[in-house]
Amino acid sequence: MKRSPGTTKEATHERIVETAARAIRRSGYDGTSVADIMKEAGLTHGGFYAHFASRDAMLAEAADRAGADAVASVASIAAETAPQKALQALVSAYLSEAHVKNPERGCPVVALGSEMPRQAPAVRRVATRRIKEMIDLVARQLPEWGQKGAHDQALVTVSTMVGALLLARAVDDAKLSKALCDAARKHLSSVGA
Repeated sequence: MKRSPGTTKEATHERIVETAARAIRRSGYDGTSVADIMKEAGLTHGGFYAHFASRDAMLAEAADRAGADAVASVASIAAETAPQKALQALVSAYLSEAHVKNPERGCPVVALGSEMPRQAPAVRRVATRRIKEMIDLVARQLPEWGQKGAHDQALVTVSTMVGALLLARAVDDAKLSKALCDAARKHLSSVGA
């Protein structure tokens, strides 16, 4: 979640984190350099260490921001929809063409999942926390929430959403990309998600 910066240093820090959160989703962890992030944020490379102890510290904050943004987006959709339609609405939004085409503003799990095992523990820790939040959010939308099996259904639902979006972004065939998302949406609606 975005903070309200109270000082110029806090505002600059926020700008760097926001820029890094977009950059890691667009280019991956390894494809994102400190110099590139600072340049994109309109700052000099030399000012980086006034805000972060290390590149890993910045990546951890960026991963946390990207995850928080994704969870907040899904939570907003659920909150704005009638409870019995909330899960379908968030699945549809997650598997939308707009989400497929905008990785830098989308789900960081899809953009960064394969890189995660090679990241510093702090980066993995924040990513794990945000993934758990997403699973819990989906579980709360299920008709059987609070009953045995609801958590497992949420795990399958999130896994299906992430996998379908990952494949939809991976292919260079627009019809196949759309078919992947459509099939996942249809499948999830047939199993009550």
